[in-house]
Formats: sequence, C-alpha cells, structure tokens
Amino acid sequence: MTIKLIQEKYLNDLNDIYPREEINSFFYMLCQSYLNKNRLDIALEPAFELTAHSEAAFLKALKALKKEYPIQYIIGKTEFMELPFEVNDQVLIPRPETEELISWIIASHLEDEPPSVLDIGTGSGCIAIVLAKQLSKSKIDAIDVSEQALEVAKRNAARNNIDINFIKTDILDGKELTNIYDIIVSNPPYVRESEKQQMHTNVLKYEPDLALFVSDNDPLLYYRHIAKLALNGLRPKGSLYFEINQYLGKDLQDLLETLGFEKIELKKDIYGADRMIRAVKN
Repeated sequence: MTIKLIQEKYLNDLNDIYPREEINSFFYMLCQSYLNKNRLDIALEPAFELTAHSEAAFLKALKALKKEYPIQYIIGKTEFMELPFEVNDQVLIPRPETEELISWIIASHLEDEPPSVLDIGTGSGCIAIVLAKQLSKSKIDAIDVSEQALEVAKRNAARNNIDINFIKTDILDGKELTNIYDIIVSNPPYVRESEKQQMHTNVLKYEPDLALFVSDNDPLLYYRHIAKLALNGLRPKGSLYFEINQYLGKDLQDLLETLGFEKIELKKDIYGADRMIRAVKN
C-alpha cells in the first residue's frame, strides 16, 4: 500500500470521530515516528510504498485511534516545553496548563540562588526535568506513589541528561518530608468524580485514574496533605506551587490561609480559568 492510500484510509475511517485536520496531524506524527518522514516528504512522495511491517504498524495505530486511544501513547512519546518525553498509560500526558505553571515558577526564581525543589506526584517527570533544565544547578527531588511512573520518569531524566533524585512514597501516609526545600510543586489528582462526564474519552478511558481523580467528598485531599507537609518541608519564605481544579481555587486559597501561608496568589491560565496557585511559608 502506498503512503497516499494509507492516508486516505485514515481520513475515511476516522472521519466520524475526529476533525480532518486532527486526523492529518495524527497521520504525520505516525509518519515521523514509523518512517522518519515529515509532511513535506509525504507530499513529495505520494507513491512511496510501505513495507509489510510499516503497513501493519499503521493499521494497528488506526485501530487504536478508532478506540480514541491517545496518539502520544501509540507512538510512546511527546514533546513538552521543547523537550522529548516518553509517555505510556502509566503516566499522564503533559498538558499546556502545566507548561504555564512551570513558566511561572521559572520566571519567579530564575534570578535566585539555585533552589532545592520537590516535585510531588511527578508522573512522567516533566515538571522536575524542565525545572532542572531551566533552573541550573538546582537540586531536585521527585516523588510518586507509582513504581511504573517512576520508571518512566527515570528514563525521561536520562533522555534529557538530567540528574534527579526519584523517591517512591505515598504522600498521603502522613510522614514528614526528610529534606527542606526552597520550592515545593505539585500537580496532584484534582478532577472530582462528578466531573468525569466533562472529560474526553481518550483521557477518561486511557490515562491513569490514580493521577486524575479525587472523591467529591474531599476534593482538596491531596492539597491539604501536601500543604501540611510543606509547613515543615519548606524553608522560611519558601514557595508552594499547585496546579489546581479551576472550580476549587477559592476553597484552596482559604485552606492555605487557614494553615498560615502568606502572599497567596491565584493565577489564571490562557483560557481564563483559575489553574495555579502560589503560597509562601511565613
């Protein structure tokens, strides 16, 4: 089968699920991954004949896309803040909103002495790795409860030539942090069970529940635990950063005030939703 014919098959078979532009985007990502050919190559070589192996790979990917399996999991990688990351269904696919959180941290601390940083719930390691790249000479620890996620994060650190201390622990177990930090950052589970119906199938069915969802009965569970740990785990004037549920910003702000944090700042993302918060230990 030629590359043009397989592209037409993608457009026809996926037409009822995705917009045409998105289908083409998927197809070109697969061409780059499977054939090392970009969009221009495909345009110049429409009669390029696929090998049996390549054709099978494209058809397998097409079958997965019909089930709305994320393209990043199909090719096993993504790009985040211009860095390459391995991803699989044991970790969340990094989001643009998280880029905004990281950019805020970098802009706020770029002129500081190299900070010590703790990333709680590191997943793919994207937050810790980008901060290590941008805040040079910083010392970074990264925690996750999932051994499988930590293995992905370790490979991503190696891929990006970054040295990070990865730690397996359950942040809800109540233990004090063993080190003291200048910055603690977390993108914890914050989607309430009642919000599942608002989510796309590719997220709801395939990304890890452990990293996404929290009970409606206690939606600030992780924030409360992490903030309490930060009371002892941050240096005086140290900063605590969270990515947050847009509907719970005021509730989290009140919680942080009650715990005694200062200079609490709620920040919106590019879509105008409350998406991140910073608090300073007094």
